[in-house]
Amino acid sequence: MGANIALQRRQFLGAAGLGLAAAPFAPAAVQAQASAVAPSDIVRTEFWVKKGDVKLYMSRKQLAAPSATGSRPVLFFVHGSSNASGTSWDLNVPGQEYSIMNVFARWGYDTWTMDHEGYGHSDRTSGNSDIASGVEDLKVAFERIVAETGRQKLHVFGTSSGALRAGAYAMVRPERIDRLVLSAFTYKGDGAPTLQQRAKRVDEYRTNNTRLRDREMVRSIFTRDGLASSYDMKVADIMADEEMKFGDRVPTGTYLDMTANLPVVDPLKVMCPVLMVRGDHDGISTDADLLEFFRQLPNGDRQYIVLPETAHNPVFAKTRAMYWHVTRAFLTMADAQV
Repeated sequence: MGANIALQRRQFLGAAGLGLAAAPFAPAAVQAQASAVAPSDIVRTEFWVKKGDVKLYMSRKQLAAPSATGSRPVLFFVHGSSNASGTSWDLNVPGQEYSIMNVFARWGYDTWTMDHEGYGHSDRTSGNSDIASGVEDLKVAFERIVAETGRQKLHVFGTSSGALRAGAYAMVRPERIDRLVLSAFTYKGDGAPTLQQRAKRVDEYRTNNTRLRDREMVRSIFTRDGLASSYDMKVADIMADEEMKFGDRVPTGTYLDMTANLPVVDPLKVMCPVLMVRGDHDGISTDADLLEFFRQLPNGDRQYIVLPETAHNPVFAKTRAMYWHVTRAFLTMADAQV
């Protein structure tokens, strides 16, 4: 019922969803298909790029089977405010698939991600790694991908503040974007409970370029929307174990932007096809806020999808196969002209 409501909502908004509507969601089938290739058939490589004097870490996953250079579509994942790329997109959970990079690599994508300045393996600096800084990170990362793959356009998938980074990049480098997925996005932030709570600490974010991000904070990502039942909490503990290897502090820049500087993405300047997807319990935004953004997007090839019984982070939700499904359907949308 919830999935049908989400699809009906999207169709009511005039989204170009014929491909998705023709392929009803079947979680067991999607999960099985996404896991059909053994992990040993996926190859992972690492890269380093430089933004001025700042060294930034990138990783790539794709099928090990040979392919012609540039023949695989590139899908780049942009992480959010509180954890780095590995735990965001490529988390290893024994016995279950939580790596969305693995999922899309098995579906034939050349998947990439990066640690933004101040996160993960990338350099820690005196900066606060705000959205503008993230856009500069993406500029150097994408040029490296173009050089490695020969593809001039990339699919880009950002979550939370990573969606803000991705949207802001799309405004200034439209020639590099094929299709754009904005997950757990926020526009002006009006009425968003999570942002209202963060706003109480805005002075702290203004005066400190890092904030505490300990194990309890990592766990709170899974519980703060009042839908902890939508997650397996052992995944939060695995994520915390990995993130604590990088220390217990992360930059404040995206939190400051999200509490004091919204909007940072102008929908009228995002020219590419866009999928907006959110969990129905996501406290970082409201439908009213996001639909105001959605209606202004100039490209008619756009979709708005709400996932049922899903909180802020669908990547790790029990409904994640649905998340994979709607994303893949959007990325493989056929040309409207036949």
